[in-house]
Amino acid sequence: MTISFPSVQEQLSIIRRGVEKIVPEEELAKKLQHSHDTGTPLRVKYGIDPTGIDVHLGHTVPLRKIRQFQELGHQAVIIIGNYTAMVGDPSGRDEARSKRLTEDQVEANARDYLMQVGKVVDLDRAEIHRNGDWFGSMSFAEVLNLCGRVTVAQLLTRDDFAKRYREEKPIFLHECLYPVMQAWDSVEIKSDIELGGTEQLYSFMLARDLQAQQDVNQQIGMMSPILVGLDGVKRMGKSLGNYIGVSETPYEMMKKFMQLPDDVMKMYFELLTDLPMDEADQLLAGHPKEAKVKLAQTVIGQYHEGAKGIEAAERWQREIGGGGLPADIPEVELAAGELDDGGLPAYLLLVKLGLQSSNGEARRLIAQGGGKLGEEKTVIGDANQKITVENGMLVWAGKKKFCRVTLT
Repeated sequence: MTISFPSVQEQLSIIRRGVEKIVPEEELAKKLQHSHDTGTPLRVKYGIDPTGIDVHLGHTVPLRKIRQFQELGHQAVIIIGNYTAMVGDPSGRDEARSKRLTEDQVEANARDYLMQVGKVVDLDRAEIHRNGDWFGSMSFAEVLNLCGRVTVAQLLTRDDFAKRYREEKPIFLHECLYPVMQAWDSVEIKSDIELGGTEQLYSFMLARDLQAQQDVNQQIGMMSPILVGLDGVKRMGKSLGNYIGVSETPYEMMKKFMQLPDDVMKMYFELLTDLPMDEADQLLAGHPKEAKVKLAQTVIGQYHEGAKGIEAAERWQREIGGGGLPADIPEVELAAGELDDGGLPAYLLLVKLGLQSSNGEARRLIAQGGGKLGEEKTVIGDANQKITVENGMLVWAGKKKFCRVTLT
């Protein structure tokens, strides 16, 4: 079946947005032109090892790119690395992964991952392959033949392997197979373009070598920049707690977006939205709060139906931005008989209510002006200030922790 594609220049303007490196770049226009002339879609590969990932906005950067290729008429090919996952990706690691996943764990993760990926990629129009389909049936002789296509010297050009070799840290043989396996996936599915991060350049180029050896058209590596997290410095990651998950509620996403440093908003607009950059620049030239609200609404709208993004923004403004009361205020019970008639020290009240985990933490919060009382949020001036506890009293520990006291 032939397809009518947009012009090559139209495709390039969409594809190049938010891309850090294309290797070799001069081949991209040629591939697109050939695809346009023949009506044959390009095969665009994206591989993922299902190692228990909760998809966050950092993961969506290449996923959004593959969706763009789909909308331009090209073929998305998703590789579920059920066999590479059992090896473990050595990219960026100084040590070998000590514990490898079982086949059952990998398959359970794969099903969960695809459910999340479906929020970004049109899975009904995508090819989905597990690389165990070919690696699982290889004989030992075929594995030896594949290994014979790559030299140890080639492997040691990888930064992670080279660093560990210099530092006399172990490099296990199964780890060396990982980039070879990833590259062979491209041979099996005859990829024209592979998407990923800049740390994947070695594997992308190794795939080109293997494709040439098999007389298959060589792929282009298209690498996206790393999305920084809410701290504005380190890459977004769940382990760092600086992430926004695509499966989080709209309001939770909204609260996190409003914590975003001003200087990374342009990156977020470019990598996470389709908003024209001149329009984004106009927003960024105005008030940062308004730009963040627009950014949050746009992204939330991509992963939640209807006007959830607008509703989340209105709730944030009502409860946090405008200083109003939250819609759901938890109630915490205190035994009236255990309270001193003269009042309870403010720091101790915060601890008893579970708003702070220790006396020291409570003292520091109050010293910073984060302890407040009542609907009017009267600031507690001193950690030792005696508070007369009343039924229904509203107590705040910063913007996100609060409760209403119920005396029993």
